[in-house]
Amino acid sequence: MLSSTEDAEETADVVSKTKKSSVSTRPMASKTPVGFIGLGNMGSPMAKNLLKNGYPVIATDVFPESCKELQDLGAQVVDTPAEVAEKADRIITMLPSSPNVIDVYIGPNGILKKVKKGTLLIDSSTIDPEVSKEIAAVAEKMGAVFMDAPVSGGVGAASMAKLTFMVGGVEEEYKAAQELLTCMGVNAVYCGQVGTGQAAKICNNMLLAIGMIGTAETMNLGIRLGLDPKLLAKILNMSSGRCWSSDTYNPVPGVMEGVPSTNNYQGGFGTTLMAKDLGLAQNTATNTKTPIPLGSLAHQIYRAMCSRGYANKDFSSIFQFLREEEGQ
Repeated sequence: MLSSTEDAEETADVVSKTKKSSVSTRPMASKTPVGFIGLGNMGSPMAKNLLKNGYPVIATDVFPESCKELQDLGAQVVDTPAEVAEKADRIITMLPSSPNVIDVYIGPNGILKKVKKGTLLIDSSTIDPEVSKEIAAVAEKMGAVFMDAPVSGGVGAASMAKLTFMVGGVEEEYKAAQELLTCMGVNAVYCGQVGTGQAAKICNNMLLAIGMIGTAETMNLGIRLGLDPKLLAKILNMSSGRCWSSDTYNPVPGVMEGVPSTNNYQGGFGTTLMAKDLGLAQNTATNTKTPIPLGSLAHQIYRAMCSRGYANKDFSSIFQFLREEEGQ
């Protein structure tokens, strides 16, 4: 996006240095700051991976304490999204919900108050596709390019740069977005116009929720029938019942290492966020007159969990929720 003589000279200088060391294989990008807004469970490791790849990061978060670790690693921290937009012409956002995204982009201190023409805006939040389309339209009027690029893979994949990005937006800008996304993930799939990335993510998460509930029910039933949970998981994972929730993110404590169920369901993907995503699926299904009986039931279950003290636990705590239901 930047093509001045000064930038060309900087690039030539960095290319020369790169021949002498392997610090960065992306010399031009290493001299171009990337803005990052939203440093929660997912955003923080994503921003760290940009730093690891040689990108100067300019970051902010509504909770200043969330910025400290990234700042210690060399990121520049500012107070508002508008300030990020003043300093960077490529900005990534990772936020909890549609209202948060609206505020960060078009609020009083939002990105679009100070955005520069030609800026590439990549939103990795999971939100209503219609909100993505509305923000893209406003950004276009400001001379900026907005793309939705929600992710799949969870906190573990974010930490290891193994996320999958589902990208919607102007196809001609996809390569520019891909350059950044591949520093944070292993897959970046172009889905079509703005909003299609969100559509793909909503469909994925609805299936994830249904699969996790099914896995939790199955594991609970097997345990009640006297099966060892590790043995049952092993059998499922070599049989036709195998799924991501059984072989990568098992909801039963002690079956797998390094997953939230082994850590009292802390970290990971919160039940509140899953309920939110299922609400998006329900809304889009209603708008398109699409029957989603299991998706609707999953939404009800996760909403019930939120009201019963599971809101801040990982969504795999559905197993614990079912166990508590047995005693009632």
